[in-house]
Amino acid sequence: MVKWFLVALVAVFILGLAVYFWPVPKKDFAELAGKVDPQTRQSLLDFRAQHPLQTIEVDGRAWEYVGFGEGPETILFLHGMTGAYDIWWQQMEALAGDYRVVSVTYPPVDTLAGMSNGALAVLDEVGAEKAHVVGSSLGGYLTQYLLANHPERVQRVVFANTFPPNDILAEKNGKLIKILPLLPEWLVMKTFRGSIENSVYPASGYSDLVLAYMLEQTYGRMSKAQVTARAKAVIEPFDPPDPEARGVSVMIIEADNDPLVEETLRVQLKQTYPSARVETLRGVGHFPYLNDPETYTALLRQFLQ
Repeated sequence: MVKWFLVALVAVFILGLAVYFWPVPKKDFAELAGKVDPQTRQSLLDFRAQHPLQTIEVDGRAWEYVGFGEGPETILFLHGMTGAYDIWWQQMEALAGDYRVVSVTYPPVDTLAGMSNGALAVLDEVGAEKAHVVGSSLGGYLTQYLLANHPERVQRVVFANTFPPNDILAEKNGKLIKILPLLPEWLVMKTFRGSIENSVYPASGYSDLVLAYMLEQTYGRMSKAQVTARAKAVIEPFDPPDPEARGVSVMIIEADNDPLVEETLRVQLKQTYPSARVETLRGVGHFPYLNDPETYTALLRQFLQ
């Protein structure tokens, strides 16, 4: 009897391990983008082929990036929680004739200081002493941190679909962030997919591009380690910078229906930076640089010039 009990216990343990370590299914953009406009779909695939990733090691982590363009000034693009270097491809291609454009993918680095070190090391690698910095969501939060702690490296800044240092996100998400490392990777990614399909996708005006790009992140392109690190960075406190004291111009880009940045945080951002130029986009959701690229790029070009 004891023998069979032990056998059953071992079997349950093995089954539990199998469930926990069940692999995340793999799907790439080409597979997920069946409903995306063919020209747009091919444009992203061509971008990936034409601009192979470069890698630099910073503090023991491999930072992936691309950099190209003709202009004397540099634009550094910083993506959000769910994303990678090529989420900015439409802006990068449009602006590369006038600027050197650089974009990174964050490795599992869970502090703003560590993320700043990586981003600045990439700028060093491409020979840029200073850069205009365009950041969205987590990237916009990191852009504020860069301006606060490394103003000598920053020219103009764009805080897009983002939030200032605050207590709201930590209060709402702090407990979940603590248990993230304990959850199975497939469950974390499945939860992200649910949020994308039920919240992000509708707010984007049901953009098939937004849906396909975001889902690709959850189907093996982004790891749980990256999610956990980024989530910790999102709630890390710091003192916001004073752009006027540093002589840095700021533009805030927001959406009136952003499902991931609540209105209270959008108001706080504008109160924190009262001298900022504010552009409010209507009905475009959290990723307007994907689903309204012409408007977004025009705003960047006008502001940076």
